[in-house]
Amino acid sequence: MCVLIICEVDASHCCHADGAAVTFVAPTNGLRVEAESEMAVLRYVSHPNVVIDPNVPVPQWGLSDLGRSRAHSLLDQPWIDSVRRIVASAETKAQHTAEILATFLDLEIETRPLTGETDRSATGFVPHDRHEELAARYFAQPTMSADGWERSIDSQRRIVDATVDLFDQAQTSDIVIVGHGGVGTLLYAHIARLKIDQRHDQPGQGHYWAFDIADQTVLHPWRAVDDIEPNVQ
Repeated sequence: MCVLIICEVDASHCCHADGAAVTFVAPTNGLRVEAESEMAVLRYVSHPNVVIDPNVPVPQWGLSDLGRSRAHSLLDQPWIDSVRRIVASAETKAQHTAEILATFLDLEIETRPLTGETDRSATGFVPHDRHEELAARYFAQPTMSADGWERSIDSQRRIVDATVDLFDQAQTSDIVIVGHGGVGTLLYAHIARLKIDQRHDQPGQGHYWAFDIADQTVLHPWRAVDDIEPNVQ
């Protein structure tokens, strides 16, 4: 957003209501006008804990009771009221998470299917240890498929293309993307100019990272959704 400040020519300075000094620009018709930009932040949120059901396709898994509780923790974050757009993938768990935010903020959800999780339909549900083995290969060999999974280089290209407009420096409001840890890590690697590597992956479900859109810089890597940030004034 932009704050417009108008001051008399003979004033030595002017201040926001909170007392922060600003710098003048050239006078116009006896007034000086200052347009001060506030930082617009994009936050990528991975869905929290889910109900694992081998008999249900993975994209249709929903949040568990713990997952819903942790998603509600986002409503206690000091930045939540600044969010003006919510973008989410089409998978059930991402939609459930986005709905909690959208209901609280009275916003519509922008569903973008191409921000969806890695296509793992070739294997379907696999036990935890097998999943971890395939995930390690997925990150370690970006140009190769892990037993039919979508290649990580393709996943990265897909989510970058699907969200490129959200990183435009013309953005003036905070944005939340709700999605998945794997593709969220690939998007993070892209905007942080890092190679695809599993060491950049989230520690577990239900984390988020933040990016300063104006400065095009990472504010912080993955943090737990229920790790409430201090409210710094």
